[in-house]
Amino acid sequence: MVGTGYVGLVSGACFAETGVNVVCVDVDKNKIDNLEKGIMPVYEPGLEDMVIRNRDKDRMVFTTSLKDNLEDTEAVFIAVGTPPDEDGSADLKHVIEVAREIGRHMKHYMVIVTKSTVPIGTSIKVRETILEEQKKRGVSISFDVASNPEFLKEGSAIDDFLKPERIIVGAESEEAEKIMRRLYKPFVLNNHPIIFMDIRSAELTKYAANSMLATRISFMNDIANLCEIVGADINSVRRGIGSDSRIGNKFIYAGAGYGGSCFPKDVKALIRTSDENNYSLDILKAVENVNNRQKMVLFHKVMDHFKGDIKGRRFAIWGLSFKPNTDDMREAPVLVIIENLLRAGASVIGYDPVAMKEAKRKLGDSILYADDQYDAIVDADALLLVTEWNEFRTLNYKVISRLLKNKLIFDGRNLYEPTEMKEFGFSYYSIGRKTVLQP
Repeated sequence: MVGTGYVGLVSGACFAETGVNVVCVDVDKNKIDNLEKGIMPVYEPGLEDMVIRNRDKDRMVFTTSLKDNLEDTEAVFIAVGTPPDEDGSADLKHVIEVAREIGRHMKHYMVIVTKSTVPIGTSIKVRETILEEQKKRGVSISFDVASNPEFLKEGSAIDDFLKPERIIVGAESEEAEKIMRRLYKPFVLNNHPIIFMDIRSAELTKYAANSMLATRISFMNDIANLCEIVGADINSVRRGIGSDSRIGNKFIYAGAGYGGSCFPKDVKALIRTSDENNYSLDILKAVENVNNRQKMVLFHKVMDHFKGDIKGRRFAIWGLSFKPNTDDMREAPVLVIIENLLRAGASVIGYDPVAMKEAKRKLGDSILYADDQYDAIVDADALLLVTEWNEFRTLNYKVISRLLKNKLIFDGRNLYEPTEMKEFGFSYYSIGRKTVLQP
C-alpha cells in the first residue's frame, strides 16, 4: 500500500484485519516512524486500535522503501495524494512517480492498482510509465493495471471498508480479476457485490458518485435559500421529498456548504475532464457555484444582523472540521467564514472536539482557541454553529444565556428548533427557515 494517508492507511489496516500481509510505504519518514509507534497521521474512529493490533501481529509493517518490498508482492495499491492543480485537474505526479519506482524494480508479475481517485485514462499513463522504465532496464516483465476506487466516508471509513455497499474494480485480464477477487473475498461473504468493469468506467464511477452526492447537497442548499425568500421551511420540504422512494432522505440536508478532501476536488476534476473533451458539464458547474456561494451564507447573515459593521466584535464558532467524526479541514466552510469575519474586523474563538490541532496548523494565531464549547462563548457577541458534532446538539440555554454577550445564534446546520429559540429568548438564524428575532 503506497501512501499512508487516509485512504491508504484505512485500506491497509482493513486488508490486514482479514489476514493479508500488508506493507505500508510512504516517503515521509516522520510519518512512518510515528506509525511504528502507533501514532496516527489522521483521526478516524477505530483506526488506531486496528493499526496497532495488526502491527503487533506483524501483518502491517511500515517502511519508506518500495523497491525493497516488491519481492513477494502480488499487488501494489497506489494510494498517494492527487491534489487539484490550479486548473482544477488532479495532480498525478505522485501516482506517476510510484509507477516509475515499480517499473525500475519489479521482478515478477503483479497487479498495479490505482486506489487514489484519478482521472479517466490514468491507468494508461501508469502502464506507459512502467513499460518505459522496463525498457530502460532492458527487461519485459508481465503486469496488469487495475482501478479500485475507494468509497470511504470520513468518520465511518472502517465500517465502509469492512461492510461495503459495493466494491468497484476495473480490470484488464482474468489474472488481475482473480487476484482482486481473492483479496476482497472476505468482504463479500455477506453478499456485498463486487462489480467488475473496464478500467475507464471504474475511474469515472468514483467521480460520478461523489459528483451526484455533491449535486444533491447543492440542490437542497439552493432550495433552502428559496425557502427563506418565500417563507417556506426547508425541513418540511426535505421530509416531503425524502419520503419519495425514488429520492430518499440521504444527502438532502441544507447547510453551510460541503467541504472535505473528496467532493470539491472530484467535482473540479470531472469538470476539467469534460472541458478537455470539449463537453461542458453545466450541472456540475452550477453545483460548484452554488456551493461556493453557500459557504458565504452564514457570514452574510451575520453582516445583515449587525447592519454591515462587525468591527471589534467577537464571534464564537462551534465546529472546525468539515464534518463530524474527523479532524479534516480541507475545503471546510468554516475557513471561508473565519476568513471573512477576520477581514471585516471581527475576532474569532473556535472550538472543535477533534480538529483543534489541525485548526492551529491551518489558522495559526489568527484566531483564539477554546478549551471546551462553553469556554468559547464567554463574552462573545454571537455563536456560530458550523459542524454538527453530537455534543453540540443539546444546548444548556441557561449557561449560554449567562455566557454570551448577546443571546444570538447562527446555526449553519439546522440543529436547533426555532420554537425553542423563541421560548428561551434567543435571536436565531438558520438555513432555509424563518428567522427568530427578539425585540
